[in-house]
Amino acid sequence: MPRAGLAPAAVVAAGAALADEVGFTNVSMGLVAERVGVRTPSLYKHVDSLDALRRGIAIQAKRELGDALARATVGLSGPDAVRAFADAHRRWVLDHPGRYAATIRAPEADDEEDRRAGDDVLRILLDVLAGFGPPGAGTIDAARALRSALHGFASLESAGGFGLPRDVDRSYRFLVDTLITGLRPDRPTGAGGAG
Repeated sequence: MPRAGLAPAAVVAAGAALADEVGFTNVSMGLVAERVGVRTPSLYKHVDSLDALRRGIAIQAKRELGDALARATVGLSGPDAVRAFADAHRRWVLDHPGRYAATIRAPEADDEEDRRAGDDVLRILLDVLAGFGPPGAGTIDAARALRSALHGFASLESAGGFGLPRDVDRSYRFLVDTLITGLRPDRPTGAGGAG
């Protein structure tokens, strides 16, 4: 019997919370059913499959991440915007490691809702990088570089990957400052100044 008032959004929210607790890949229909107080077969009345549940978690997570990044960067530009973006990204990943894992994959080509959620995050990132040079292919390269560096640092930190006796915040600030220097349009280029 379906639980009264249980809606697909509530199932996805429960799955997202579980993802943060047990890891995104460990979320199962059985765990979610237990969390929302129904038997596993009843859960299928609210969500079609485990893949559909994971898709829902990914879309919700991308929206939440986008909201956090937008709040952090509103009204900022240049290095201040990059620092605010990076700080908000790191904080969100550390607070929501399972949800963050759901945001990593690009959406399927025909999944318009997932694409829009991801595009909102991308738009914020591109806006943050707007002060670092003309738009175009270079901006995409900069976005990928920044995203990759922030992903790597936050993922390692979240997994307890930094064991050396050095302040992690100091290393993080070094990373962000180095990225900002590399993003500047007036930075020195390759060996001997050759482009």
